[in-house]
Amino acid sequence: MGKDKKEEAIFLRKKITLLRAFSLLIGSMVGSGIFISPKGVLKNSGSVGFSLLVWFSCGLLSMFGALCYAELGTRITKSGGHYIYILETLGPLPSFLFLWAEFFAIRPANSAVVSLAFGRYMLEPFFAPCAAPVPAVKLVSLLGYYMVLTLNSWSVTWSARLQTALSIVKLLALALIIVPGMMLLAQGHTEHFQDAFDRQSLVLDKLPLAFYAGMFAYSGWFQTGFVREELVKPERNIPLAVIVSVITVIVGYMLTNVSYYTVLGTEDVLASPAVAVSFVQRAFKSLISVVPVLVALSCFGTMNGGIFTFSRTLFVASREGQWPPLFSMIHIRRHTPLPAVMLMFPLVTAMVCIGDIYHLLNFFSFSRWLFIGLATLGLIVHRHRHPELQSPFKVPLFVPVSFTIICLFTVAMSFYSDPVNISIGCTIVLSGFPVYYLIIHRQMSDRCRNLFYYLTHKLQLLLEVVQQEIKTY
Repeated sequence: MGKDKKEEAIFLRKKITLLRAFSLLIGSMVGSGIFISPKGVLKNSGSVGFSLLVWFSCGLLSMFGALCYAELGTRITKSGGHYIYILETLGPLPSFLFLWAEFFAIRPANSAVVSLAFGRYMLEPFFAPCAAPVPAVKLVSLLGYYMVLTLNSWSVTWSARLQTALSIVKLLALALIIVPGMMLLAQGHTEHFQDAFDRQSLVLDKLPLAFYAGMFAYSGWFQTGFVREELVKPERNIPLAVIVSVITVIVGYMLTNVSYYTVLGTEDVLASPAVAVSFVQRAFKSLISVVPVLVALSCFGTMNGGIFTFSRTLFVASREGQWPPLFSMIHIRRHTPLPAVMLMFPLVTAMVCIGDIYHLLNFFSFSRWLFIGLATLGLIVHRHRHPELQSPFKVPLFVPVSFTIICLFTVAMSFYSDPVNISIGCTIVLSGFPVYYLIIHRQMSDRCRNLFYYLTHKLQLLLEVVQQEIKTY
């Protein structure tokens, strides 16, 4: 009996090696961002030269953030990423506000952006040189997202295998853009780099939006924090994995953007709904049907990874008592976190139907970078409170200080850049205050508690899910 119980707890067994951690980070960072963000970065930076500076700066900023999270991952031994870092360093209220914003803003908007990119690249070859109809793009986007939901509800094993396979597809898609672009650059096609730093086109109050677009493309460097309890030798493997993976992605993204600008001018990039498709149409028409499909599959893999990490966050939040226990339950036959997987279904559907990629990107980026900045602020606080704690990996103090200041400054400046979407995101974060004090901080009455448990029990029977005892090995 004891042996069977141990087998059931295999979910959080330490099985993620250094190679698998590296693959997880690469697969998470290289997604839809590099194929949709170049337009947003260029639009808000104003010129080719400044856009390349933004891309490099975003890579450097991501490295700073990744190093901070690597230290947090060696100090705090629980899984949960942003949520658990904020909870352990700044307390329950900020961590609940993150969870609230993650559910209502960050995660559904992020999933909607990736889903829309998937739909656009899937349909673009069939309608080129014209843009694909918006209703068709949204329909295909939803179908792709529902396929990922079904897969994650059906089998954790198959969703993990798919993620591994699609990580290879992501790198192949980048290679098919970088290699032709570098070949043309070597042949002397540098006309689009003339007057690259045009100061007249630079608008300073739009730069935060350019950074949001660039940082969206790099986002994923924090994924090891979600699976901290499953990592083999985390004190060694977390720093190694984040350093190698971020450097690899910085080089890949810079070469990809140089390839884009070697073939396409600024007007072409700004007019293109799908930059990678426009690149292939101009450079190598023989690949016109291959690259968009690879990009769409890359987006599909990003959707798959996003659902996995979000369900892990809900697992940890339920374990900490800040989220209903239903969302830490698994299906009795499929052994999948069915309630956590299905939770985002209505919100993502609504955002895909009514949203646009770039408005959604600004909308959720405010909340995401606010709480990432708070997490690295928490690292500074944790160092001050626990000077006796000897962390096996420690970054110089200026790294978390500078990263935190840049994140919070960018968040503040974005109110001037896109006040409508940023205000909506801010309102969603603030709306979590009364919820926290009415439900989490204040004990529910016996009547409300009994009603809550009754509804949870009925949903548990309906979904055929049970509570799993979480163990680490």
